[in-house]
Amino acid sequence: MSRRLTATHIAYYHTCQRKLWLFANGIQMEHTSTIVAEGKLIGETSYSDRAEKYTEIEIDGIKIDYFDAENGVVHEVKKSAKMEHAHLAQIKYYIWKLTQMGLENITGVLEYPRLKKRQEVILTAKDIAEIQQWETAIEAMSATDNCPPVIQAKICQSCSYYDFCYTDETT
Repeated sequence: MSRRLTATHIAYYHTCQRKLWLFANGIQMEHTSTIVAEGKLIGETSYSDRAEKYTEIEIDGIKIDYFDAENGVVHEVKKSAKMEHAHLAQIKYYIWKLTQMGLENITGVLEYPRLKKRQEVILTAKDIAEIQQWETAIEAMSATDNCPPVIQAKICQSCSYYDFCYTDETT
């Protein structure tokens, strides 16, 4: 891989290929989004004691907010389950990266505090094969000169790239 992939690439790959392409090519809009800020606030305030017990780690292109090193558990907190498949892919990517670094028996917990929902996440051999395919596809997609088209989906309304994608620039 010539690019350093992050869990954000993985999540965007499972959400919208246009968003992935824009992000991979240096156009980042998350800092302008109130929805992204709200999600971060939920993650920071839902489990106030977590920051004392668990470690935030940033290694090899990934940033895990809560890692229980003693028990080998990655915790991922999300605002909504609308994009659950992308959230699961992201946490599996975290687990895989930690496993590649020599850690063993790593698992994950995907949490939706507002929904009072928790899901245990494990990494299977099938997941590892899929992750390697995702990396190849992301690399190829990111390297192309052509930005994928707008997907015209309901999720677009709450996307940090919405204005970028849906502003008509013709005059």
